[in-house]
Amino acid sequence: MGSRLLMAASFVDNGGTVCDVGCDHGYLGIYLLTQGIARSCIASDVNEGPLQSALHNAHKYGVADKMSFYLSDGVKNIPRDFDTLVCAGMGGDTMISILESAPWLKEGKYRLILQCQSKTPMLRQYLSEQGWRIMEESVLRDGRFLYTIMKVCYNPASAKLTVGQWYFSPALLKNPSADVPAYYKWVVDGLRISTAHQDD
Repeated sequence: MGSRLLMAASFVDNGGTVCDVGCDHGYLGIYLLTQGIARSCIASDVNEGPLQSALHNAHKYGVADKMSFYLSDGVKNIPRDFDTLVCAGMGGDTMISILESAPWLKEGKYRLILQCQSKTPMLRQYLSEQGWRIMEESVLRDGRFLYTIMKVCYNPASAKLTVGQWYFSPALLKNPSADVPAYYKWVVDGLRISTAHQDD
């Protein structure tokens, strides 16, 4: 299993039911079950091919009895009896679309684990404005790219992020990971390049 999914797994609390949206080959759920981290897993994907691959792999690793499989666009067609929602390897705009279509996730019993591939500031802004709080955030290095992964809960009383915090959340800046300074520099350099192009 790749570094993205391993870090996502490290953010999952023990003993719950995990819903992996965009499950691809199902490896995250399989790992959580074989390691005893999750009690059960829901695997969903918008495409039939990956879902069948996930089902095949679940049987291969002996955990099919603890997994359920749903063909679904986001969380539209899945049961709500889980406590942790994982979205990994998606753009921030896709994650926003998933959350927009599921206001019931704000009931308070759900935790979100979001591993964003692009448009991360947009995602942080949306989460903050909708009452979601980033409890933990870390940097993930995958080859030459740097991504973030965050654990989020609904807490409308939490302070809204400032514009600067859309780029670096307080949770991220508190993280001791050695990759955080590199991510900070990467984002700042990108902003400088973007600003320079706007000035041309």
